[in-house]
Amino acid sequence: MLLIVEKSVANTTGMQPAAGATWRQAVIRLHDIRYVRLGTRDLESAVRYATAVLGLEVARKEHGAVYFKSDSRDHTLCYFEGDPRDHTTAFEVDTPEELEHAGAVLERSGYQVTAGKREDAEQRYVRDFLGFIDPSGNRIELVHAPHHSGRRYFPSRDAGVTGFSHIGLRTLDARRDEAFWTGLLSARVSDRIGEAPLLRIDEVHHKIALFPSSFPGVQHINHQVESIDDIMRAWYQLKEWNVPIRFGPGRHPTSGAMFLYFDGPDGMIYEYSTGVRLISAEDEKTYRPRSFPAVPSSFCMWGAKPDIPEFKT
Repeated sequence: MLLIVEKSVANTTGMQPAAGATWRQAVIRLHDIRYVRLGTRDLESAVRYATAVLGLEVARKEHGAVYFKSDSRDHTLCYFEGDPRDHTTAFEVDTPEELEHAGAVLERSGYQVTAGKREDAEQRYVRDFLGFIDPSGNRIELVHAPHHSGRRYFPSRDAGVTGFSHIGLRTLDARRDEAFWTGLLSARVSDRIGEAPLLRIDEVHHKIALFPSSFPGVQHINHQVESIDDIMRAWYQLKEWNVPIRFGPGRHPTSGAMFLYFDGPDGMIYEYSTGVRLISAEDEKTYRPRSFPAVPSSFCMWGAKPDIPEFKT
């Protein structure tokens, strides 16, 4: 059942309505994060990185794009020939009715919604989808009935990856965008570091993190690994391969996850982490977001210092 709530236009979208104008809006219920699509000028190098360094499996190559598996889903990452600034993040909704409802809510809130064409849905391996731009300029897709692979993930390199888990998104106004994601898109604040909210859409501590920046785009991409052993093995292996380590090994005081951040193609940052906190339905009854100051110790309780611009502000 969809939760009906009363919202003012200004509170959810940042737009200014006529005096006293309100409407009843149904919150868009996100089921899970689904995939990231990234443009690249050097597809061959991106494929080598995703398989040999990151440890993902090629699902298929077609139409100038390569799709990668990290779990039982059809794919969770797609690199395509295009502008490296072209980033799209997709979230899943449960039913066709919820997808249609999402489009209506977004349009009613002042956002331009694009219905996915059949050929584009086929390229994304979903039954249907819609696209829109969030208040900071991030391209977001909502998808219905994404394909599963029907077989387990089997990488060429065993990095211990158990699946794609969350993204960091750049925000030009963290408070405004927090209101958008929580007011329209059912996300809930788990914790904040300075102005940056860590948002959950299920029991995982966060699936979206909004980091203040001067331009939009995906700020980092997270994959979960099985254990701290996988993180430490990755640290030694990445150093041997001269892949720049940007942060860690360390442990987040917010989610409790142990982590390692490192460079990827076209300036993208990738993260391995393990041990992320879960906030159960029972926990929800009493859970309240915590506020951490915007200092390095709020990102790592072990003392690691980030070499990531958005983590330094």
